[in-house]
Amino acid sequence: MTCLLAALFASVPALADDGISSNGIPPSSIATSLPAEGDPTGLRKWLAQRGITYGLVYTGEALRNLSGGVRRGGLYEDKLEGLVAVDLERLAGWPGLSFFANAFQIHHTAGLRDQHFESLITISNIEAVPSTRLSELWLEQKLFDDRFSIRAGQLAADVEFFVSDYSKTLISSDWPTIAGANLPSGGPAYPLATPGIRLKFDPTPNWTALVGVFNGDPGGQGTVNRTGTNFRVNDPPLLMGELQYRYNQDKESRGLAGTLRLGGWHHFGPFQDMRFDDAGLSQASPLSSGNARLFRGSSGIYGIIDQQIYRPEGGDAASGIAIFSRISGTPSDRNLIDFFLDAGIVFSGLLPGRPDDKLGASFICAHISDRARALDRDMINLNGVSQPLRDFELTIELTYQVQVKPGWTVQPVLEYIVHPGGHVPDPVSPGSAVKSGALIGVRSTIAY
Repeated sequence: MTCLLAALFASVPALADDGISSNGIPPSSIATSLPAEGDPTGLRKWLAQRGITYGLVYTGEALRNLSGGVRRGGLYEDKLEGLVAVDLERLAGWPGLSFFANAFQIHHTAGLRDQHFESLITISNIEAVPSTRLSELWLEQKLFDDRFSIRAGQLAADVEFFVSDYSKTLISSDWPTIAGANLPSGGPAYPLATPGIRLKFDPTPNWTALVGVFNGDPGGQGTVNRTGTNFRVNDPPLLMGELQYRYNQDKESRGLAGTLRLGGWHHFGPFQDMRFDDAGLSQASPLSSGNARLFRGSSGIYGIIDQQIYRPEGGDAASGIAIFSRISGTPSDRNLIDFFLDAGIVFSGLLPGRPDDKLGASFICAHISDRARALDRDMINLNGVSQPLRDFELTIELTYQVQVKPGWTVQPVLEYIVHPGGHVPDPVSPGSAVKSGALIGVRSTIAY
């Protein structure tokens, strides 16, 4: 929901074309169920007519660890997002220029993943260090009948890159673990954004090419960049590119809709060897210098498919039954995760009288690199340490999203986590691994 609203608000001008009404209300908003559409003074409409739109999205959820992990228990976590978009052509007469900004107030959203499971894969895609922080802040100039655009400012790569459209129903679907675990500070993805430039070219309605250059380390969520306002520009850059092909996306189309994406990235900074030191010895060796061998840069490649497999009569690209998958790989010698795969299925509007409900199921698998696992073997063989060998982490999710009213959804969820942290040692009993376990929860999202 948040990503959809952000995309709608960020794509001004032409409010009607993007689904936002002349009153400044997105197509799925609780405002449509409120007296005077939640705008008793008319301020929202007045601003929208001048090219200024805004929105609020509140996401709250209660989650509880039923088994496994390193501790039991539950928590309530939430996030409030505010966003504003300005069509500067309508406001100031500058053709094709727009502005966008959003900010988060994040509360208690790091506990279950870090304190209960020590997992690598996202448990909830709102989890982050509690803070009030600026996220994106940019200007975008569209040219050549809107087929080419330049976006510059503070950017989050996960808004446009490495995204599966149909996966957004799942609460564990997020910036893929292969990027989050390997890139400095997790890369420019929620809740972190970083200065950058993005170029976009749409040669035809079906094809899109994206290229982005970002400051390569957005800074940690804690003391380094807690408010999102340190605007780092001196770190080695991260380069990302993606090619997209879309088909049967129009409401009038009768064929099955789909999108194919092929992309990759290269980070120009130093990366540490997962096993060897700068003298070629295992870092587990008593003779090791303690300084990992450094590599210059790291790269990755990915592919994404979003495919509708059933389209009801008169349905759009988001209706019916759809499957999705993301697959990615990166070198084993300098990355903790060398292979990533997720896949899932989403059923939309199939129950009579419930056209906006969604049922989703998915799995996410992150494979620990061969080089990192070899270091575990060295620890056992050279030091006699009794510990499990890291191998993979797998998360399975089942969820049902109920639309209570337009702009308000309630979503029960069940997840099962296999080999949390990739099969890491249990801190209480290091000779055994953190146990696999289940969690349940319910999420409520309200968009205004």
